[in-house]
Amino acid sequence: MAQAELATDQSVVRAQGFTLWLTGLSGAGKSTLAAAVATALRRHAIQVEILDGDEVRQNLSKGLGFSREDRDTNIRRIGYVAKLLTRNGVVVITAAISPYRAVRDEVRRQIGRFVEVYVRASLDECMRRDTKGLYRKALAGEVAAFTGVSDPYEEPLAPELVVDTERETVGESATRVIRRLSELGMLHTGADA
Repeated sequence: MAQAELATDQSVVRAQGFTLWLTGLSGAGKSTLAAAVATALRRHAIQVEILDGDEVRQNLSKGLGFSREDRDTNIRRIGYVAKLLTRNGVVVITAAISPYRAVRDEVRRQIGRFVEVYVRASLDECMRRDTKGLYRKALAGEVAAFTGVSDPYEEPLAPELVVDTERETVGESATRVIRRLSELGMLHTGADA
C-alpha cells in the first residue's frame, strides 16, 4: 500500500481535535482509507482514533438491527463518541456506511469540527470487492435491508471531499484527504503553527 504524504513539504506539528467522517457503500474502501490516513497522521505524533462501523456495532451497538431507526441510533452513538474524543483534542476517523443524510448532518452539527468525505465506488465494484458475500446474499433476498441493494444510500450533497476508490489508489486517496484537511485548517504545519 502506498503511503499518504502530507500536502506540504513541512511536517505537521499539531492538530486540534476534529472528526473525519468517511461515508460510502459497504466495500467502498472506508476502513482501508481510514487506516492509511491514521498511519500518515500518527507518523507526525498526532493522536488518532478510528471508529469503524463494524467494530462499533459489535461493541457499542450490539443488539441493534438494520431498521432505519436502529441505523440512526448506531450513527448517533458513533457521533457521540466522536464528539467526546474531538473535544479532547483527538483526531477521530469514522468509517461507517451511515446511509442517511439527515443523521450525518445531525452529528456534524453536534461535533462542530467535522469533515465529511464521500468514499465513492460503484455498486458493481463494491460487489466485486465483497469478500463476505453480503451483496450476493442481499441480491438473493437472504439479507434484508442491505444498503445499496434493498435499502437506500443517500449520497452526501456537499461533502468536503469525494474520493473515488475505483480510480485512485489508497495512497492517492489518503494524500487527497490529508491535503484537504490542511486546506480546511484542521492540520497545522510548521509554517502556520
